[in-house]
Parts: sequence; C-alpha cells; structure tokens
Amino acid sequence: MTLQAPAGLRSTSTMAVPTTRAPLLLLPQAGQAGLRRPSDRYALRSSFFSPSVQLLLSSSRKATEPKFSMRVASKQAYICRDCGYIYNDRTPFEKLPDGYFCPVCGAPKRRFRPYEPKVTKDANSLDVRKARKEQLRETKPSGKHCLWL
Repeated sequence: MTLQAPAGLRSTSTMAVPTTRAPLLLLPQAGQAGLRRPSDRYALRSSFFSPSVQLLLSSSRKATEPKFSMRVASKQAYICRDCGYIYNDRTPFEKLPDGYFCPVCGAPKRRFRPYEPKVTKDANSLDVRKARKEQLRETKPSGKHCLWL
C-alpha cells in the first residue's frame, strides 16, 4: 500500500510540510488594492454593514440622478469703454471686487458699461475689439466737457 500526497502538499528532505496556495479570490487584481474583490451590486449584503461602509460602496441610484445647474441663463455682459473688451465670464460682474481691472487695457471696473447686443464666441478677438472701439469713439462724447466718461 502506498501513500500519495495531496496536490497541495510538498515533501522536503526532513518532513512533509503542507503548503497551501492562496485562492484566486484573495489575490489582488491589477487595478485593485487589498484582498477583497469588488462587490457585486446585485449580491445580497449583510445587515451588519455600518452606514460608513455603505458610503464607500458605489450606488447605482446616485449615477442616474439628474444633475441641475445653478447657472443663470440670462447673464449681463459688460464692455470696457476704453478698449471694447467684453466681460462675459461665469462670475457675475457685480460680484467682482472693486479692484477688478480690464485684462486688455487695465481700465478700472467703473469704466465698464452694460452691453446689450448678443455676445459671440469671438467677441474678444483683436479685429472685433478694434471695430467696437471705433464705434465707442463715435458714440462717446468728447472727454473735454464730460468728466465721468
């Protein structure tokens, strides 16, 4: 009668020491740290999970919730009276600090006026700004008798 060692056992010169291989379930995958496999969201979950663990688990409901933007659709654009630069950024012009200056010519915030025409994508390109500046010069009263402009 002969004894055969199970597949997980190895014999050494002094005595047989069982060696076990880690199951594939416990080995970390390429993009996964730790020993646990990613949880299946359809699998049954234990009621012993604490609420803090539930925060770590991804929820399919959060991904499908609609996202609302608080951005105002009718935003006022402002034009620099000196160079024709149009301010049309996300931050409303009224919320800019008093120390705001025109990024093109350095004019203070008080030199900006509301701009009514529709603002296009290339509104601040050099050619368009120069044309607007000429229009401003034509409509602006001379600075000799008007101190606030």
